[in-house]
Amino acid sequence: MATRKKMTKFFKALWRVITFPFVLLFNIIAFPFRVIFRISHFLNEEPPEDRPLLDTFSSLTTEEETRASLWDHVEALRAHLLRVVIALAVGVGVSFYYAVPLMRYLAIPVGGLENLQAIKVTEEVGVFMRVSLSSGIIIMFPYIAFELWFFAAPGLRPRERKYGLLGIPLATALFLTGVAFTYRILLPAALPFLGSFTEIKQFWTAQDYFGFITGLMIWLGIFFEFPLVIYILTSMGLVKPAVLVKQWRIAIVIIAIIAAAVTPTIDPVNMGLVMLPLSLLYFVSIGLSYIAEAGRRRRNPPETESSV
Repeated sequence: MATRKKMTKFFKALWRVITFPFVLLFNIIAFPFRVIFRISHFLNEEPPEDRPLLDTFSSLTTEEETRASLWDHVEALRAHLLRVVIALAVGVGVSFYYAVPLMRYLAIPVGGLENLQAIKVTEEVGVFMRVSLSSGIIIMFPYIAFELWFFAAPGLRPRERKYGLLGIPLATALFLTGVAFTYRILLPAALPFLGSFTEIKQFWTAQDYFGFITGLMIWLGIFFEFPLVIYILTSMGLVKPAVLVKQWRIAIVIIAIIAAAVTPTIDPVNMGLVMLPLSLLYFVSIGLSYIAEAGRRRRNPPETESSV
C-alpha cells in the first residue's frame, strides 16, 4: 500500500514536470485574452442599485452591511491615493534627470538662469525640488486621471464608464493646454508689466520666480479641466445648463476672485489675462452642458402619459 502511494506521488510529480512547459506556454498565450475579458467585463458590468443619499447616511447607524460597504469604499480610496503617491514619486524621480535643463527652459522669459539669484542657503535645492515636483505632476497627470476614473467607475453605468475612460486623453490635453497657455501667452504679457511697474530695479530670486511660474502652470492646467467636468456632471444629471446660463454673472465674480487668488498682484492686466480664458471656458462649458443634456434626454426619454 505504501509502495503504491509512493508510485502515485512519483508519477504525479513526473507528469507535472513533463506538462509544465505546455502549461506555461498555454498561460502565456491565454494571458492577453484573460486580461481583455476582465477589462470587457469591468466596462460592461452594471453598477449596484442606486440609493438616495439621505437613505444611505441614515442607514449607517442601523445597517451593518452599509457600514461595511462604506469602509470598503474608504479602503479602496486609500489604495488609489497610495498608487497616486507612488506614481508621483516615480514622476518626480524621473524629473530629477532633466530638472536643470527644464529650469533653463522656464527661465528663458527672464533671459536665463544667470538673471536669477538665490539669497538663501537651501534656495537652489528648494527650487530644484519644486520644478521636479511640478514636472512629475504633469508627467503623471494621465495616470492620476486614470486612478480617479478607476475609483468612480464601479458606480457608473457601462456607457458612462466607457466615456469616462475615453475622456482621460481629453483631460490630459486640456491640462497641457492650460500649462502651455501659461508659458506661451500669460508669462510674456505679465512679466514685462510686473518688471516695469515702477523705476525700482528688479532682482528676482529663483524661489519667487519658479514658485510663481509653476504655481500658475499647475492651477491654470487644472482650471482648463472645467468644461470636461461640467460635461460629466451634466451627463450624470447633477448640473443643468439652464442654471449655468442663469448664474453667469455670479460665475464671473467667482472667476475674478479665482484670478485674484492665482495671480500675484491684483492689477487689471494680469487678472484680465487669467479671467479671459476662464470666462471663455465657462461659456464653452455651457455649450457642452447643453450637448450633454440632449444626449442624456435621448438615453433617458421622459415617460409620456398615456391618453385616455
